[in-house]
Amino acid sequence: MITLTGISKRHGHQVLFVDASLQLNPGEKVGLTGPNGAGKSTVFRLIVGEEKPDEGEVALPKRLTIGYFRQDMGEMAGRSVLDEAIAGSGRIGALHHELEQLQRDMSDPDKADDMDRILARYGEVQAQYQDLGGYELEARAKEVLHGLGFSDAQIDGDVGALSGGWKMRVGMATVLLGNFDVLLLDEPTNHLDIESILWLEKFLQQTKSAVLMTCHDRDFMNRLVDRIIDVDDGEFVSYTGDYDFMEREQKNRLAVKEAAFARQEAMIAKMQRFIDRFGTHVAKAAQAQSRQKKIDKIERLDPPRKREIVPFAFKRPPRSGDDVVKLHGVAKSYGPKTVYKGFDFEVKRGERWCVMGQNGSGKTTLLKMVSGQLEPDAGTVKLGSVKLGYFAQQALDLLDPELTIYEQLDRQFPLEATGTKRTLLGAFGFSGDDQEKRIAILSGGEKSRLVLALMLFDPPNFLVLDEPTNHLDMATKEMLVQTLRDFDGTMLFVSHDRAFLRGLATRVLDVSACTQGKPPYAYPGSYVEWVERTGTEAPGVHR
Repeated sequence: MITLTGISKRHGHQVLFVDASLQLNPGEKVGLTGPNGAGKSTVFRLIVGEEKPDEGEVALPKRLTIGYFRQDMGEMAGRSVLDEAIAGSGRIGALHHELEQLQRDMSDPDKADDMDRILARYGEVQAQYQDLGGYELEARAKEVLHGLGFSDAQIDGDVGALSGGWKMRVGMATVLLGNFDVLLLDEPTNHLDIESILWLEKFLQQTKSAVLMTCHDRDFMNRLVDRIIDVDDGEFVSYTGDYDFMEREQKNRLAVKEAAFARQEAMIAKMQRFIDRFGTHVAKAAQAQSRQKKIDKIERLDPPRKREIVPFAFKRPPRSGDDVVKLHGVAKSYGPKTVYKGFDFEVKRGERWCVMGQNGSGKTTLLKMVSGQLEPDAGTVKLGSVKLGYFAQQALDLLDPELTIYEQLDRQFPLEATGTKRTLLGAFGFSGDDQEKRIAILSGGEKSRLVLALMLFDPPNFLVLDEPTNHLDMATKEMLVQTLRDFDGTMLFVSHDRAFLRGLATRVLDVSACTQGKPPYAYPGSYVEWVERTGTEAPGVHR
């Protein structure tokens, strides 16, 4: 269906691909993986023709339709959310809006002289629209938008009033509605909550479209793809299986390469010792020269490269009291909408609470009240003797854009050893020259990594984290989970990453009932146990 053959591509001095080839077959679900900067998004741009290869060929069937979801969806304004979703959904969306315009033209007295042409065109468009299933389009659009977390009020509201994250969801809806032959999805789960991720997972499992996607959600990737293409040192390496299978295969291949490299090094060292010992010995000089010639002819194996995940051994935080935070009789409303009423809740030292619930059920509100960013309307929020660290997306705005990554860390911890600071940055994915990048040019994911590194360098004993894994790649998420497993403190957090929840949550607070005026439900076991008991990975979403 789509074939890239012998592709070579560079951006400036950076070589992305060298004589690389890949193929996407009809109906296939393929994950595209590789380190940041390896060229994954460039693959998408090559396929849709936004970039050309320096060498090689990109071949697509002439009538192939492609839906491309990317992180920069462009401006959205002047339409309702529903109309915007329909407008961008390819051919069927264009026909929908042309029909609407033709209907307006038919009722326009100023266009009476052109009525024959308008009626003829209306008949043509109507027939094409019906053939493509257009009369079910509005119902399908609402179903998709509901699945992606939109309320009815949002669906009918102005798309221009939405935040960037919600506009990304509208962009996702336009791609899903288009009945495209191929879906190119660049980080589709980035701006979704866990309920919407689970809905999207099911939608893509059932679609007949071929899917090529990058994704930093391990569970999402494992449940959806049947093949992985890993961008590795300029090549495309294919693995027939899910993400976990690829990891196992990579470990096996690395072990084979390490063994071959070790055998060759040992053989060369043995011959070199003979040469060093007998090179000037009259009786054995000929043998020594022969072995030197053998060494010269050997095609040396490169030492195997490792993508290592190194958890950072941060300082031990000060011990807190047993009572970390207590909420008593807490009430909070936004206008006519009541989020909490008479809410009692407490967190004890060493507990790790994850907060679950659909959009608008009060997860972030709770974290803001606990961290002192927001006052309750009634009741009390009392912190114990703790050192609190609060992470939210707004914390990214506190970074100084004029500083480099290292300068930001150095400004906050000027007395710490340089080596220790550089080791920390390396653990969070900033190695070598990356530490000299200016904060102004960092991506959202890089800023998140830096803020987390700054927080954990001098760790608090009570971490309040609002979606800390947003924008993080899989390697950084895994490092963060491994690091926080050894955290000797207390946690209260919201996360939409199931690997993060499974790895860290020892308690679950389900606030989803708050939208019906009911109290939250505190489950005294881990997220894993909660999933087993409820049969859900998120409130109201069944596996």
